[in-house]
Amino acid sequence: MSFGFVFSVMGLRACKAIIIREIQLRDKRTRQNLTSQMANPCGPYFDPEYENLSTRINPPRVSVDNTSCRDCTLIKVDSMNKQGILLEVVQILMDLDLIITKAYISSDGGWFMDVFYVTDYQGNKITDHKTIECIEKALGPNGQHVAWSKAWKGKQVGVHSIGNHTAIELIGKDRPGLLSEISAILANMQINVVAAEVWTHNSRIACVLYVNDETTGRPVDDPSRLESMEEQLKNVLCGYGDDEKAVGRTSFSMGLTHVDRRLHQMFFADKDYESCGTPDGAKSGDDCPLSFRPKIMVERWEEREYSVVSVRCKDRAKLMFDIVCTLTDMQYLVFHASISSDGSDAIQEYYIRHMDGCTLDNEAEKERVVKCLEAAIRRRVSEGLSLELCAKDRVGLLSQVTRIFRENGLTVTRAGVTTVGEQAVNVFYVRDASGNPVDMKTIEALRKEIGQTMMLDVKKAPSSSSSEGAKEASEADGLAKTRFFFGNLLERFLP
Repeated sequence: MSFGFVFSVMGLRACKAIIIREIQLRDKRTRQNLTSQMANPCGPYFDPEYENLSTRINPPRVSVDNTSCRDCTLIKVDSMNKQGILLEVVQILMDLDLIITKAYISSDGGWFMDVFYVTDYQGNKITDHKTIECIEKALGPNGQHVAWSKAWKGKQVGVHSIGNHTAIELIGKDRPGLLSEISAILANMQINVVAAEVWTHNSRIACVLYVNDETTGRPVDDPSRLESMEEQLKNVLCGYGDDEKAVGRTSFSMGLTHVDRRLHQMFFADKDYESCGTPDGAKSGDDCPLSFRPKIMVERWEEREYSVVSVRCKDRAKLMFDIVCTLTDMQYLVFHASISSDGSDAIQEYYIRHMDGCTLDNEAEKERVVKCLEAAIRRRVSEGLSLELCAKDRVGLLSQVTRIFRENGLTVTRAGVTTVGEQAVNVFYVRDASGNPVDMKTIEALRKEIGQTMMLDVKKAPSSSSSEGAKEASEADGLAKTRFFFGNLLERFLP
């Protein structure tokens, strides 16, 4: 046997050993991943490297154009298509406090291509370099909502984990003074409300509160304390009588969830849409004004096998997000969409299919989609007086404010609470206990009682029978509508 042949055999054996070791290592990693997946069964196993391969080869392309349109900034996004990408993009634009005035969406096949015409809340183009940079980073190849929101202080309100806080989710039957009772329980337990979002719809209330311990400033994670808090909150959420809808639910979270989407999900699971579109809707606690009631149609496009959802309603901020969020949570995919405004009205069309590829052929299914979209559109609508309060943050501040509202016969229909440093910024929409507009005497009483310890700003005056009063109310209504978002509020207190 020659030395060359011996060396060749030894080389083949060495190569074979290397190959065997690589196969063993790969199998070991696969078993570890499968074991981990079985321990936390949230979906089928996938290779993370393979999952991100298409994105690395074809990263998203984002362009911000301020020259093509005289009144709006154009944001163009091209990327590989994936489930839920439209909601992600619209959610980011919403959290950047941008108003979508027009949009064209196309995601049929493997590509997602869309154009958004946006302005700020004052109707101006986006010219601030910092904002443009955040748009490009958030929607670009390395865009991650959590990463850029942490880098840009004051834009984190939409995210569940805004710091070392515990998130409390509550849903139950609404009644006058309920928010005051909830906040009083937390204040008595020495728990500080750092941020909160409260919605009411169809006699139901849903809220997400971010709290921490007054003493430590840390999340509330003691099991016995959480159990006591849950029991007290459930008791106050429960209504009277044997009504199943009177049952309240409380849960705690430290995960990562978008607040607005979570509120939609909570109401959807609660089936608040069941009384929408019915003749006796008003009797069920539905006090949405006629001007905000949308016209929704579902038709079938036979040629392309799409269901076409057409929505026409009064235009407002975050309307597209509310619709796309609901369609996504109902397991529908949006392949094409057209968004535009006609004066004060919004006209939106969505070409959709269910995730299983089916269209909406069943009349009951069509009716359910119409009702769910109508509920989603109307949850964020708030009629009544808009109040902004600024004060030094402290435990019991929310309890004090809502107690004063209750003592003056006011009920909160929607609320937003946030904290910047030592400054608390609270926004409330209120009506009287009967659901009617608040009169001027009550406003003056509030000013006298609240004005001693905190700043009170009235952003929406009660309606007046005179033409001059109606004009002032209309202007105040527009101002309230543009001012009710956390970006502007926070920027007042940021250095």
